[in-house]
Amino acid sequence: MARYVNLVKLSVGTDDVAGLAAWQATKRAQANDGLPRHVTRMWPKRGKEILNGGSIFWVIKGVILCRQPILRLDEYVSADGITRCAIVCKPGLIRVEATPKRPFQGWRYLAAADAPADLPEGRQTEEPLPPELSKALADIGVR
Repeated sequence: MARYVNLVKLSVGTDDVAGLAAWQATKRAQANDGLPRHVTRMWPKRGKEILNGGSIFWVIKGVILCRQPILRLDEYVSADGITRCAIVCKPGLIRVEATPKRPFQGWRYLAAADAPADLPEGRQTEEPLPPELSKALADIGVR
């Protein structure tokens, strides 16, 4: 049994994996050390499990398409003075089998056993299918 848990998060406003990568390359999306981060309102209660090998799985247009290993959870104080959680990730996106995911708010835990498998090495750099097509294929069981 896995000793870690993952997070799953919507990548709002992103059209594809390349768009998420482009956003993460901006200074606004990076921690002080230049690593990509996602700032969220809530602090994960299962932080120790997440930091024991978990990743954040990104949902793009209704389909989980990629993941990033989570390196740490930083305290972040926003401009309004509210303390938030910055989920700091390893640079680079690892493509996974396209898996449909219904809309939700915030983030959700994702058990290791339920996480989509990484695409094989030879398929990591291939041009991804459009999200709508990936979703349609995943809906009928073709990945």
